Amino acid sequence: MNIAYYMPFKPMGHRHPSGDLVIGTELYNFLHERHKIELVSKLRCRWIFLRPRTLLHLITERRKVLRDGGTRSYDLWLSYHCYYKAPDLLGPWCSKKLGLPYVVFQGIYSTKRRRRLLTLPGFLLNRKALLSAAHVFTNKKKDLANLQRLLPEDRLSYIAPGLHPQAFTFDDGRRQELRRHWQIGEETVVMTAAMMRPGVKTEGIVRVMESCAELLRAGLPLRLIVAGDGSCRALLEKKADTLLPPGSVHFVGQIARDEMAGYYSAADIFAFPGFEESLGMVYLEAQSCNLPVVACGDWGGGEAVIDGQTGLLTPAADPARFTQAIRRLVEDRCLRGRL
Repeated sequence: MNIAYYMPFKPMGHRHPSGDLVIGTELYNFLHERHKIELVSKLRCRWIFLRPRTLLHLITERRKVLRDGGTRSYDLWLSYHCYYKAPDLLGPWCSKKLGLPYVVFQGIYSTKRRRRLLTLPGFLLNRKALLSAAHVFTNKKKDLANLQRLLPEDRLSYIAPGLHPQAFTFDDGRRQELRRHWQIGEETVVMTAAMMRPGVKTEGIVRVMESCAELLRAGLPLRLIVAGDGSCRALLEKKADTLLPPGSVHFVGQIARDEMAGYYSAADIFAFPGFEESLGMVYLEAQSCNLPVVACGDWGGGEAVIDGQTGLLTPAADPARFTQAIRRLVEDRCLRGRL
């Protein structure tokens, strides 16, 4: 099959990593092993309806895709990750002009976005794109339930989230190397990882720091490892200085994805609440490296973690239970091993 592939939210190779970018890239790589697939455009539709100048680029891209598509003999158009912030304004129009079935992977439908003037245009444009799709795949059960309000069952499919487990395996050699570098003795190592940008990512790291600070005050021997980088790093480091004792936290910066397995291996617990997280690839990566996870079950954590089997899930509205879940794992080595 010859597939025209498009990512409206963030194109492959974008400088800012994210779980959605990882999934979209791995979907492309998976299909590339079995089919002919081509990224037809790098046009980013994020908030495009609020940026009139970008709409001119949309017209140019449509013409380019039609011109190139006429010589490519595509069999299918596949768009990855369409929602109100990044409605697909290329796929439905171009696929219709080229006479191709239009398919969406990770389409998201949220009716609450029609209640605000700011998000109403994106909601309507995304709704129109989803309605035009021959089929919509989703990797979240919550999104499947929402999509069922818009599309019939025979045009919807759920595919559980996953990764290549061989890329994330426990590495005892790397564990010992990193723990020596951090001068860690018998302390339990709690790891968290996220892009340090304003909003829920930074708030999630702060939640982990606050929990660890409380446990350290209670006398529990632990060390916190924070992976990630971004505009809020200095703010987070300053926050850590006020919350945590000297030497109890290490900021290790942004780690290449192919090196993350070593850092997961060096830790004993992975903790990140995942506020408003769509899925959270870090949860799958950590579990693949035999690391128990503490997360909030309200969003993506509930999709990627099985409570009581691969980690502990807590309500986002109850910080005390998040702290208690970390405490259980710090104090109970057998529970850590079982999870």
